[in-house]
Amino acid sequence: MTDKKKILILPGDGIGPEVCTEAKKVLVALNDKFQYDIEFEEAEVGGAAFDKYGKPLPEATLEAAQNADAILLGAVGGPAWDDLDYELRPERALLGLRSQLDLFANLRPAILSKHLVESSSLKSEKVEDLDLLIVRELTGGIYFGEPRGNLESENSAFNTMIYSREEIERIGRVAFEAAQKRSKSLCSVDKANVLEVSVLWREVIIEISKDYPDVKLTHMLVDNAAMQLVKEPKQFDVIVTGNLFGDILSDIAAMLTGSIGMLPSASLNSKNQGLYEPVHGSAPDITGKGLANPIAAILSLAMMLKYSFGLNEASLAIENSIQNVLSEGFRTHDLEGSEETRLSTSDMGNKIVENL
Repeated sequence: MTDKKKILILPGDGIGPEVCTEAKKVLVALNDKFQYDIEFEEAEVGGAAFDKYGKPLPEATLEAAQNADAILLGAVGGPAWDDLDYELRPERALLGLRSQLDLFANLRPAILSKHLVESSSLKSEKVEDLDLLIVRELTGGIYFGEPRGNLESENSAFNTMIYSREEIERIGRVAFEAAQKRSKSLCSVDKANVLEVSVLWREVIIEISKDYPDVKLTHMLVDNAAMQLVKEPKQFDVIVTGNLFGDILSDIAAMLTGSIGMLPSASLNSKNQGLYEPVHGSAPDITGKGLANPIAAILSLAMMLKYSFGLNEASLAIENSIQNVLSEGFRTHDLEGSEETRLSTSDMGNKIVENL
């Protein structure tokens, strides 16, 4: 890679700064190892930004995000900001970044390392060799639908679930193309038996499937999909679904891998400018204790190098390093292991750097 690339790092709240620190260690080591020219800067977001600027997504942070080639985010939120008005809550920063950058495609892999089979909540035969990908539409649906609000006179509140044909088609094509690169199997998840928006969803997915004759398409209602993910998860390869359903299903899939601290995610726009973040939250209960697992943040960096920069060699180097560390028995506190091989957040980051 000869072009200079710029990454914006948004550590955020809770354990976000801790796991981002370890990801930065890995990035610096990769710059040195492969002679890359990847620079990074940091900015506040979420609760940290509210405390400093009075808003969760300051204009300067948004501008820096728009000018970056990719963004790495730690986590946002925590009980310190739970009493704020809705528009000022830390989580609104995430929604703002997604909408302003048009990050419509969320990719959440759920891959179980062979060294962590014993950490899964399911029997080993159910999850061994698990490798699935959830493609979630991220800028539409009920999280963004209008109108929304409160009916004070009736002590009620309401939201709107809405999708356009164009929104469904573009996320559908991302999922079909992902399936083509994997096992050529795609399951579309909806609630078409009761929701009109899901009827349209299914119609559009079926229409565009004609452009991908090599991919086997199936459909599943979301309640059944949730059950099947914990009953027979290996039946799935790629799942495509809307914003709300994807939010829930991806967290279910996360626990199949033994710890939510192991899972990265990528949110991409049409230019492959992406926001990359661990699936886990800010975990205020362990903040500052050195207990956080940095692997999800480091794997999010690996996804960035692959999807936004096309640096497959560096991405693979990260993945191989993590597998080597796990194969030696080293674990963070969220994973099963002995006291002798249990590492702090910082020590795990150092081990991964050593194995690059």
